[in-house]
Parts: sequence; structure tokens; C-alpha cells
Amino acid sequence: MVSFVEYPTFMVFLAIFLGVIVTIALMPAFIKFLRKHLIGQFVRADGPESHLVKQGTPTMGGVIMLIAATIVVAILAEPVPETWLIMGAVLATGALGLFDDASKVAHERSLGLSPKAKLIGQFLIASAFVLAAVNWLGVPPTVEIPFVYTFDLGIFTTTLPIEVPAGGDFSIPWLYLIFADILLAGMSNATNLTDGLDGLLSGTFMVVIVVMAAIAFRAGLLDSAIVAAAFAGCCIGFLWYNSYPADIFMGDTGSLALGTALGCLAIVSKTEVLSIIIGGLFVVETLSVMIQVFYFKRTRKRLFLMAPLHHHFEKKGWSEVKVVIRFWIISAALAAVGFCLYFAQSLMG
Repeated sequence: MVSFVEYPTFMVFLAIFLGVIVTIALMPAFIKFLRKHLIGQFVRADGPESHLVKQGTPTMGGVIMLIAATIVVAILAEPVPETWLIMGAVLATGALGLFDDASKVAHERSLGLSPKAKLIGQFLIASAFVLAAVNWLGVPPTVEIPFVYTFDLGIFTTTLPIEVPAGGDFSIPWLYLIFADILLAGMSNATNLTDGLDGLLSGTFMVVIVVMAAIAFRAGLLDSAIVAAAFAGCCIGFLWYNSYPADIFMGDTGSLALGTALGCLAIVSKTEVLSIIIGGLFVVETLSVMIQVFYFKRTRKRLFLMAPLHHHFEKKGWSEVKVVIRFWIISAALAAVGFCLYFAQSLMG
């Protein structure tokens, strides 16, 4: 009898396929449930006028994405620490997002948890993952800038007399912990900010996470590659219902969790800096908000018509579909650049 485990490439593509199928299969019943209980999106009053028709569209679609990804990972990936540390962090962030979404629905507004409360939750989850990755998986506290230099961020480390699976005592590499926490929380918030148009995040993230799956696969991290592939499949399946005009939104449940998945995979595969290029579109969206806030506080004027950046182009007259497709193209180009840099460096040893 043929063992599919002997064919890792097949396993990765199977994860994508199953992610698509499970998500597409589960979503209709969930949409029906949300509509029955009037669980829908509240649209911000200062947004583009074209978005007013989105009021009441079912949200929290990320719940099904996370369920589907968990099912696929449970079936295909080995139950090793690498797998469940990533999934644990993603599901924990998803739970935080679900609480945020539920708060919005309960209070009938577009804002849920306070930014401070959300950020505290993200940093707690990030810290737990990073410390587990270092002490359980043996992830080195280093950060590599491709073709330039590898920084050792473990120079200020506190050790505790607790034996860990990676060997030695429990260590807290403070500089790396701070860097990785910012990366994880930053990526999570970046994908959250990007999720503002029908199909925008699901389409752009699909490309990014496929590249992360390819990197993990080439690095010999098959289980991480399967996790990434599962999320790629879930994004494809979700896009079936999230394409314009959307039948459902993923909500913070999905958008926060996806960013965490990207950050976790970057840490495990030691592509922290490259992930900033691969997920460059999310970074640009975040920077547009930061620049807008800073510029407005200094000048009382707005640099962009509206932030995040995708709303700026809507205000300039681009149709929603045009913005989404062009952002897909930009995301794919940046992801390709990131992968080429990774591949070139791996060839050079």
C-alpha cells in the first residue's frame, strides 16, 4: 500500500486542496446561521459611501477558516511541537479576534475591543510563542538580513534552572523576544488593517502564505509547510464567498489570526526580515495609517484621502474590484521578490 507521507510535495498540495474543500463545504451553513441571528458587519460612518451597502453582511467567517485549517492540519501534519505551537498561537489570536468581533456585534458598532486591550492580548500570545519556539523547538535568537549580516539578539539572556526540550536551561533572550513580539503583533495588525475590501486580504494573503509554504518546504520544515498550505487553501475557499460582492467577511477572527500565522512561520523558518518583504503589501498598508496619523497631528491635514491605503485609491475613484486586483498583483510581486532572495541565499549556503 502506498504511503502518501513518503511524498511530501503531494502532502503540501493535498493540504491546499483539502483547505479549499472543507472551507467551501462548511461556509454556507455558517452564513445561514449568521443571517438567521442577524450577526453582521457594522460599517464605519466616515468610510467610502459605496461601503454603506455592506452594512449587515455576515461577519466572523474566520471561524470557519480556522476550523477548516485545524481539521486539515490534524489530518496531514505530524503531531509535533512545531505544528501545534504555530496552530496554538494562531487559534489563540483567532479567539482574541472572535471576542473583538462579538463585542462589535453586541454593541452595534464598527469598533470592538480597545486598541490597548487588543495589543496586550497580542503581545502575551506572541511572547508565549516566541519563548516556546526558542526553548522547545530550539529556534536560535538571531535575525538575518539576507546577503548582509546575521544579528545575534541573544546577547542579553536570562536563564532559569528549568530543563527544556531544546536542551539546557530555560532562556529568555530579551532582545529577540522584543523583536519577535513586535513582528508577530505587527503582522497580525497589518493583515487586520488590510482586510477592508471584498477579497483583498484573502487574495493577497493566499499568495503570501503559498510562498511561506514553499520556503518552509525547502527548509525541510514539512509540517510547517503543511500548516501554511492549509491556510492557503482556506483563503482560496473563503475567497469563493468573499469576492465582490461579499457574502461574508472574515472579521478580526480571521484577519488577526492570519497575520499571526505569517509571523509564526517566519520565526520558525528564520525568515523574519524576508517576511517583511514577502508580506510587503501588509506593511505598506500599516505604514500608510502610521504616516497619516503622524502627518495629521503635525499639520492638521491629511496626506492620503483616507487610510489605510486601499481606501485612498477608492476615494480617488478606483472601483473596489480594481483596487483589489491591483493589490493582488503588488502582493504577488513582493512575495516573488522575497522568495527569490531566499532561494538565492540558500544556493549560496
